[in-house]
Amino acid sequence: MKKLITMLLTLSLVFSFAAFGASAYAADSYTVGICQLVQHPALDAATQGFKDALTKALGDKVSFVEQNASGDSATCAVICNQFVSDDVDLIMANATPALLAAQAATNKIPVLGTSVTDYASALDIDDWKGSTGTNISGTSDGVPAAELAAVLNELFPDAKNVGLLYCSGEPNSKFQAEEMRPALEAFGYKVSDYTFADSNDVAAVTNNACDDCDVLYIPTDNTAASNAELINNVAIAKKVPIVCGEENLCSGCGVATLSISYYDLGTVTGEMAAKILSEGADVSTMEIEYAPFAKKFNKTNCDILGIEVPEAYEAIAE
Repeated sequence: MKKLITMLLTLSLVFSFAAFGASAYAADSYTVGICQLVQHPALDAATQGFKDALTKALGDKVSFVEQNASGDSATCAVICNQFVSDDVDLIMANATPALLAAQAATNKIPVLGTSVTDYASALDIDDWKGSTGTNISGTSDGVPAAELAAVLNELFPDAKNVGLLYCSGEPNSKFQAEEMRPALEAFGYKVSDYTFADSNDVAAVTNNACDDCDVLYIPTDNTAASNAELINNVAIAKKVPIVCGEENLCSGCGVATLSISYYDLGTVTGEMAAKILSEGADVSTMEIEYAPFAKKFNKTNCDILGIEVPEAYEAIAE
């Protein structure tokens, strides 16, 4: 009996120390997996802002495993599943396909999205109340469609036909186009969709849109952002201005935007991560957060196209 009691006590102590060690490790160090859909300036800035904010809050207690999916949703799934296998403490999903991959990979590890426009439509939540009620929260790069339409109308009040140019395979882009259509139609524009399936279709679709339309609008679209130079070459040659959903895309192929800072967006996401990791905040109740936006213009393209921009617009740094 004494041997049994001694053995039980010993095992109890072993498990107690093991639990203590695990707890101490969890408190002293954190591993964060970052899944970024594709490399381009907006998403890069969001990732950097996230890392800087979280490092500022936790110092050397946090380490990052950063992976880029090169624009492939299937690769996002592989990356997120590996994060789950590695039992990371938190996943940051940069762009909607990365968020969906993280959602499919785990319902336990906290997931924070960034550069995601609309969480309700992305996650198929009907009764949206500001938070997901799951292991997912994050930040949105969404800008009100009515205000973006007002920017387009302010600069091009005499235009008749507006084309919505975006990738049909990106849910956020489709959502923004659907939101933008009635906002533009309220100003009396005829609105048409011009969608490309991937990078191979961008030039041809952009060419068709420029032939048919007076002005184009491109939402925060990752495929368009990766092909901004190509789009710009087509549009400038045909003298068709483009209003964009975000600043980095506008600097590549647009004339004006109502934009956020993606670095600031990432910073907010990093601050949310710090609350989850070091303060025990419940990700399921954390409301989606936003970054402020401002009117900005691409001076080079505006000069080429002879567009006069009101004083309220700030030039995008070149």
